[in-house]
Amino acid sequence: MAALSHADRLVAVTDLGERLAPLRLADASALAAMRASLKQHGQLSPLRGFEQGGVLEVFDGFKRLRAARGLGLRDLRVDVADVDVVDATVQMRELHTGRGLTALEEAWIVRALHRDHHVSQGAIAARLRCHKSWVCRRLVLVEALDTSVQADVRLGLLAPRAAVLVAALPRGNQSSVAGAVIRRGLTVRQTTLLVREFLDAAEPAQKEVVLARWSEGGPPPGRRGVRAARSVVETITLDVTTIRRSAGRLQGSLAALDPAAVVRESLGELAGVLRALLQSIASVVAKSEVA
Repeated sequence: MAALSHADRLVAVTDLGERLAPLRLADASALAAMRASLKQHGQLSPLRGFEQGGVLEVFDGFKRLRAARGLGLRDLRVDVADVDVVDATVQMRELHTGRGLTALEEAWIVRALHRDHHVSQGAIAARLRCHKSWVCRRLVLVEALDTSVQADVRLGLLAPRAAVLVAALPRGNQSSVAGAVIRRGLTVRQTTLLVREFLDAAEPAQKEVVLARWSEGGPPPGRRGVRAARSVVETITLDVTTIRRSAGRLQGSLAALDPAAVVRESLGELAGVLRALLQSIASVVAKSEVA
């Protein structure tokens, strides 16, 4: 694998390309947190980019770039790597292994390497240090998923995990089922039930009945052992518990080792997100005390 250089440059935001941006999702809440961090603390870590055709293309840091554009910032620091587009695409997965990439994003990266850059599945497996069967599964996932459903995911209308479930359906049915999931705001568990019922329906008429029942108003059909959708209060309580548990584990890990550069960058981004979260918490607590 090609080594990354460490040539930081201050680059005008308008000069940065986003050719590889379609391989990543742009989560609205994460983008808002990044915007808040940039506004309060400035840029904590450089973007990563490579030169191609006279343009400095970004391959890591799309949230920072978009947040900077939203804030009207003129320049950003960029760590320019001496790599080509294939190496940069490989690095997009390598830099986020085990943290932050959805199965669909990994599938987009694999497809770009295989279809756009003509890298064999075996070579992709070697470059990504994974089994060839994993590469094959990711490629099958993205090529089985209707482009309209993928567009729904990019727009934030459909959760990536729900899209993966919908991919099990014939392409001709995926758009209508995804539409029902979006209109009803179904959870991933409910989407699992819908897809299962749709696949179990033997005749087209039965499939239409299943889809109509899930598309109509009122609660989705319940099944024993399936939890109802969480309320906002339940979701907040669960998130608080999860963050407390993760924070304790992270604190113990940090005390035991000197983190690598990639981890330090992640910690810098996390610090910005946590500061923004603390501000929101302080605001809610203050309102509660006044009340």
